[in-house]
Amino acid sequence: MRLSFLVGASALSALVTAASPLLFGMVIDKGIVPGKMDIVVWVAGALLALALVDALTQYFQAKLSAQIGEGLVYDLRTQVFRHVQAQPIGFFTRAQTGSLVSRLNTDVIGAQQAITVLMAETVNTVLTLILILGAMFYLSWQLSLVALLIVPLFLIPGKAVGRRMQHLARGSMQLNAEMGSLMNERFNVAGAMLNKLFGSPARETAYFSERARAVRDIGVKTNVTAQMLGIIMGVTASVTLALLFGFGGALVVKDVIAVGTLVSLVTLVGRLYTPIQQLSSVQANAMTALVSFDRVFEILDLDPLVKERPGAVDLPSGTTGAAPEVHFDSVSFRYPSADEVALASLESTDLGGPERDEEGWVLDGISFRAPAGKLTALVGRSGAGKTTITNLMPRFYDPVSGTVRIDGHDLRDLTTQSLQDTIGVVTQDAHLFHDTIRANLLYARTDATEPELIEACRAAQVWGVVESLPNGLDTVVGDRGFRLSGGEKQRIALARLLLKAPPVVVLDEATAHLDAESEVAIQRALKSALQGRTSVVIAHRLSTIREADQILVIDDGQVRESGTHEQLLAAGDLYADLYHTQFARQATENGEVVLGSTAGPVS
Repeated sequence: MRLSFLVGASALSALVTAASPLLFGMVIDKGIVPGKMDIVVWVAGALLALALVDALTQYFQAKLSAQIGEGLVYDLRTQVFRHVQAQPIGFFTRAQTGSLVSRLNTDVIGAQQAITVLMAETVNTVLTLILILGAMFYLSWQLSLVALLIVPLFLIPGKAVGRRMQHLARGSMQLNAEMGSLMNERFNVAGAMLNKLFGSPARETAYFSERARAVRDIGVKTNVTAQMLGIIMGVTASVTLALLFGFGGALVVKDVIAVGTLVSLVTLVGRLYTPIQQLSSVQANAMTALVSFDRVFEILDLDPLVKERPGAVDLPSGTTGAAPEVHFDSVSFRYPSADEVALASLESTDLGGPERDEEGWVLDGISFRAPAGKLTALVGRSGAGKTTITNLMPRFYDPVSGTVRIDGHDLRDLTTQSLQDTIGVVTQDAHLFHDTIRANLLYARTDATEPELIEACRAAQVWGVVESLPNGLDTVVGDRGFRLSGGEKQRIALARLLLKAPPVVVLDEATAHLDAESEVAIQRALKSALQGRTSVVIAHRLSTIREADQILVIDDGQVRESGTHEQLLAAGDLYADLYHTQFARQATENGEVVLGSTAGPVS
């Protein structure tokens, strides 16, 4: 409907543009030259009315084109955001955040501006061109032909400049995205700390200056190229007007046309070349806009590796209310390559290759059961495949072969929402948004009441800390929760998990690098978090291993041993070796043995 009104307003504006010059000729030939005052007054009134109509049509054109354009950018941005959310974790481990945000902001806005301008200008320009040409041939076919001979001189430069602008636009967008990524990495808390610990202000400034210089240089080239089109058009228009005045003046002298007709024709030609110039600019702008659309649809065309199947079902209501069994059945997995999960244009420093260094299988036909309502601990050397197992449970990835089941249901047959409601995850580096404690807790359950928030904090052994803060639950935690200590942040994350109350808990214990007081508090919170739930825990503490109902020893992507702590120690095999090497450094705190792991990052 809005598009129809926009076309109507554009048609009316084009009619006014073509009609005004005809009235100029009429007032000269019919009013001023013969001295008829009534015609002069009538034409003057008509010109005033046309000016008012033109102002109104321009207002409605601007409003309608803005509404259509902004509606489009809303739809496009929402669609891109939804599609990005559906991408696997591997996509986010590769993509530069700044480049990704640039697609949602700069490129989507560029596409919107192009459509808004092109849509309004193209319709108006084409209609204006047709009406003006009709009026010109009505007045003098000779001068009209002269004017038309110059038209190619307007269109040819537009095409050449358009190609150049398209190339520069793509380069400019990529360079701006890279500069945005650089600022995003340096200005978050972790980046700022790293910079102050290892960086050099002069080196960082030079690094940023290099990228800013590239943006500046391509900006200069873009502006100069854009101005060249206007300069060429201006010179061509001046030459054309000079020819018209010369040829038209000769026709007036020979009484072929009247003076008013010449004035009308010159005015019409001036208005003819305006839409022709606009068409040339539209041509250049359209080619530039294609870059924005191309970059946006690059994202939309990226098919997620992990997606909900058509006809996916919810977990039965009875399942989500009780602790279910988790079953890995002959699961093999290797990390996808870059071209499967990401875009080269989103990772400017990408060197290709798989998402992880290892090109072989991370999991090789692994099979085990995590019993319902029991605690299963995963132990093993760094790189054994422990974190990969925990990543497959919430479907961050899908197995290459084999099946992961929950209560007998293949995860790939379940709806994303029901799986998310069933499984809760706390990683070693718990993430908090730059928002209040309340908002971070409510992220797990938006309908939670104040008493439920407090109870979750009490169970996570963090309410004493929250209560002591000046703003309590409304305290802002800062970027990634950096205003809180590591132990406080981890306990807030556990409170969020308890508030969600999932039947299945996946946990990468984050106690190895905390102070003794925080470790004790988190261990108490863990007892609440894991009680009565099916728990799969990458264990860092010996106390957790001892309390586990089942210990799985992971080595080279396979389960090498399983059993309780005492059973595995008595077997004297791989677990016993791990125990005496990886768990050798111990300390006694509060009457319990604490793991002092010397292992590297878990996997």
